[in-house]
Amino acid sequence: MAGRIVGGVALGVVGIATLSSVVAAALTVRVARQVVTPPKSREEDIRVIAVAEKTITLTATKDSLLPGRYGLWFDQGEGYARVGAVVDATSTAVTRELISVDYGVLGQGAKARLSGWFYLGPKELGYPYSDVEIDTELGAAPAWLIPAEEPGDSWVIEVHGRAVRRSETLRAVPVFREAGYTSLLVSYRNDEDAPASADGRYSLGDSEWKDVDAALTYAVANGAKNVVLMGWSMGGAIVLQTATRSANARYIRGIVLDSPVIDWASVLGFQGAEMRLPAVASKAVLAVIGNKWGKRLTGQHESIDLARLDFVARADELSWPILLMHSDDDGYVPSTSSHALAEARPDIVTFDAFAVARHTKLWNYDAGRWNVDIAAWLAALAPSTAARRARYRKG
Repeated sequence: MAGRIVGGVALGVVGIATLSSVVAAALTVRVARQVVTPPKSREEDIRVIAVAEKTITLTATKDSLLPGRYGLWFDQGEGYARVGAVVDATSTAVTRELISVDYGVLGQGAKARLSGWFYLGPKELGYPYSDVEIDTELGAAPAWLIPAEEPGDSWVIEVHGRAVRRSETLRAVPVFREAGYTSLLVSYRNDEDAPASADGRYSLGDSEWKDVDAALTYAVANGAKNVVLMGWSMGGAIVLQTATRSANARYIRGIVLDSPVIDWASVLGFQGAEMRLPAVASKAVLAVIGNKWGKRLTGQHESIDLARLDFVARADELSWPILLMHSDDDGYVPSTSSHALAEARPDIVTFDAFAVARHTKLWNYDAGRWNVDIAAWLAALAPSTAARRARYRKG
């Protein structure tokens, strides 16, 4: 999930206690529209200070100081580079290994953002793959199909987060492939390369799940009998909706969640607090996107059933084994709801709480730990295959 949903503006809505002014109401509508509208640009909060042959120096931020390897988007997506280990750091600047500049002209003064993306396409992984199309109710949605090394009936469907694309999910392919899984990396409505919904708005998982369900139908039609759903950020909300609403749920064997949205109210409340907005402000936005009267204000065709998206409250309805990974310093989607779900359902949830990894960057920060988490969980999910899949290498 890229960029903040809630911008740095005061919120309000007519008729809600102290936020009843016309100005406050207008700002509330503006932010409510931000929540459901796919962004056209991304916030670039890092500036390039210097570029050398093998290193790059960036302004110091919580993200740019993270250990590990990352993608670096710059010039509003016109350029992409990859950075590695931190070489040196001060309170204002960090020098990192410069792994590659894949495209664009990277120079001093460029604005950039650090990304959990690392691979741009499946060709970089070195495995055979094919471009396929998933027949959704809105039209054909592109996907990448990466078969297991040996034919089998175990598949993983990988679902990216808000405002990014399926390349985000490539990081998970090696560990699943080593465990014998065919990977299906999907797009969904309102992605840049997928069909748009009639209103061109996100529903935060409340309708996007239908496209993942179509991918599940595709997988089953092509031999899948044991399916794991994996979602990052908003993709986590989407796969939870798919599992609990799909007619094909009987084929689902487990769920993997990375930095997931478990409850949207907590996400918007957290982001509002980060912007020093009163709690009632975030509630005002939720009221706009969650009620029928708000549709004409945000451009939504349908309001969002926020209660249906709350899996802390709905924890008892879950029955699949779940691997849940979240960093307590996420900075975007708070880990509080992940902790709450893990505490409510210790019988099905395996939870690994990272301390320093930020949002959807757990693999980037510590690929070995992340891969071992998934490999061990998959082995427990299917003990009979554990021995022959145990050769997975860290990183």
